[in-house]
Amino acid sequence: MELSAIRLLVEAEMRAVDEHIIRHLRSDVILINQLGSYIVDSGGKRLRPLLALLSAKACGYADTGHIGLAAIIELIHTATLLHDDVVDDSQLRRNRETANAIWGNEAAVLVGDFLYTRAFQMMVDLGSMRILDILAQATNTIAEGEVLQLLNCNDPDTTEASYMEVIHSKTAKLFEAATQIGAVLAGRPEAEEQALAAYGMHAGTAFQLIDDVLDYRASAEQMGKNVGDDLAEGKPTLPLIYAMRSGNEAQRDVIRKAIEQGGLNRLDEVLDAIESTGSIAYTESVARREAQLAASQLDVLPDSPYKEALVSLTRVAVERQS
Repeated sequence: MELSAIRLLVEAEMRAVDEHIIRHLRSDVILINQLGSYIVDSGGKRLRPLLALLSAKACGYADTGHIGLAAIIELIHTATLLHDDVVDDSQLRRNRETANAIWGNEAAVLVGDFLYTRAFQMMVDLGSMRILDILAQATNTIAEGEVLQLLNCNDPDTTEASYMEVIHSKTAKLFEAATQIGAVLAGRPEAEEQALAAYGMHAGTAFQLIDDVLDYRASAEQMGKNVGDDLAEGKPTLPLIYAMRSGNEAQRDVIRKAIEQGGLNRLDEVLDAIESTGSIAYTESVARREAQLAASQLDVLPDSPYKEALVSLTRVAVERQS
C-alpha cells in the first residue's frame, strides 16, 4: 500500500484534524495567530497524527475522540520543531523559511510554549488521566532527548548506543505515544496497548535513521532543509558514528574534526569517508531492522485495511526519498 492510498483511508479524519488544530490555535494575540498559521500551512508529512488515527481504527475505535488526540500529537510535534529550529539556528524547513528566521528566536520559542500549553489544555478537556499520563510522559521524554542531543553535539566520541538513546527519546517517543493512545481509546487489552506502543517506537526509530541517511544523500529541495545541516551543527548521527568506527586513521581524523568544529568546510572528505566505509548501507540496515520489528508487533491485531496501512508505513519509512 502506497502512502497516498494510506492517507485516503483516513482522508476525512485528517481534514478534521487540520480544522481542529486551526480552531484551537486561535488567540487574542495576533503574533500567535500569524506564526501559528504559518506553521500549520507549511504542510509536512503529518505522520504522527496519521499514526494516531490509523492505530485507533486498527484497534476497532469507532467514535471521534481520535481526531482531537491526533491534533494534540501534531501540536506537540510542531512545538518541538519551533524550539529545535531555534536551538539549531535553522533557516529552512519544508522548503520555507523557519519561523525563527522570519519572526526571531524569541517569538518562535514563546509560540512553541503556547503550542505545548494549548496541547495540554486540550488533553485535560478529554478527561482521560490515562491519556494525559502517556502524553505528559512523552513530552517530558522528548525534552530529555533534546538535552541529550545538545550534550552530544560536537562530541566525536558519541557511541551508537548513546545516539540511539537520543532518537528513542527525541523522535520515536512521540510516535510511540501516537500509536499507544489508539489502543487506549479503543479500550484494548494491555498486551495490545504495549504492542502498539512498541510498534510506534520502532517505526519512529526507523524514520529518524532514514532522516540521518537523507542528510547525506538528498538534495536540499528533496529534504526541505539544507543538506549537511546535521554535520554543520556538529551532530554525530549514525552515518558519522559508523564511518568513524570503521574508517582508517585519516578518515577518523577528518570526521572527528568536522564534528568538533561543525561547519561544512570538509564536506567532500566526510562524504567520501561515509561512502567508502559503507556507512549509509549500515544505517539503512539498522532502519530496516527497526521497521521489521515494528511490523511484527501488529500480529496481535485482527486483519483490516488499517492494520495493513500500519504495516505499509514501516516500508514507506525506510524506502522514502524525502
